[in-house]
Amino acid sequence: MISDELRAKIRRLYYGEHFKIGTIVSQLGVHESTVRRAVGIDAFATRGRARPSDFDPYIEFVRQTLERYPKLTGTRVHEMIRARGYPGSAVQVRRMIRKHELRPVPLHEVYFQLNTLPGEQAQVDWGDFGTIDVMGHPRRLFGFVMVLSWSRAICVYFTLDMKTAAVMRGHVVCFTYFGGVARTLVYDNMKTVVLERDGDAIRFHPTFNELKGHYLFNARACRPRRAHEKGRVERAIRYLRDSFFAGRHFADLEDVREQFAE
Repeated sequence: MISDELRAKIRRLYYGEHFKIGTIVSQLGVHESTVRRAVGIDAFATRGRARPSDFDPYIEFVRQTLERYPKLTGTRVHEMIRARGYPGSAVQVRRMIRKHELRPVPLHEVYFQLNTLPGEQAQVDWGDFGTIDVMGHPRRLFGFVMVLSWSRAICVYFTLDMKTAAVMRGHVVCFTYFGGVARTLVYDNMKTVVLERDGDAIRFHPTFNELKGHYLFNARACRPRRAHEKGRVERAIRYLRDSFFAGRHFADLEDVREQFAE
């Protein structure tokens, strides 16, 4: 069974917006038979009266079981209802689960395409680019990466650490290269920017607040484990690994910077 609200929405999309059944299925994440029943197609196609099934007495039990254990296999469901007297096979049980839509449909998060105006937003993150030789010793190489969301223009400040001073210097280098500052900068929850966070309540690093106050930009920190919120800079870091570092040799840190600038 579906809610009256969902049924009304399906009928509006089908009869009012003239969406195809397949489009409604993908938009709402429901089964095709649910859409057909909601718009009344199956009612017109059905001829005669359906015979009661041996499975009918077990429908509510199976529904409740799958609501508690959505990943329970059809074979295991068959074992459970066979112990309660069901005479049919496991194949029939799986078919009935699909027919009556007894397995809950998992919810999928919807992502919207990011569209920004020129100068409206830039995205910032650190990239780890392996090791580099420094006076005969291997050192980790990091890149402070800033990407303009509208033009995808990229600036990178390569450094040997990700400390506060490197973060501040990276901003200055990028602002100078771009010739200005975007209105909003989007960050991951790096400790040199975000000291602590409780949901949407964020306390920024005091040195970073000074930087914001000087350059007059707004800062926004992505939600934890939401890499898609800064997809522009994530792709830029991947581009650097695949198209800049691949097949190149670097003598030292300055050589990395020079080759990238070139």
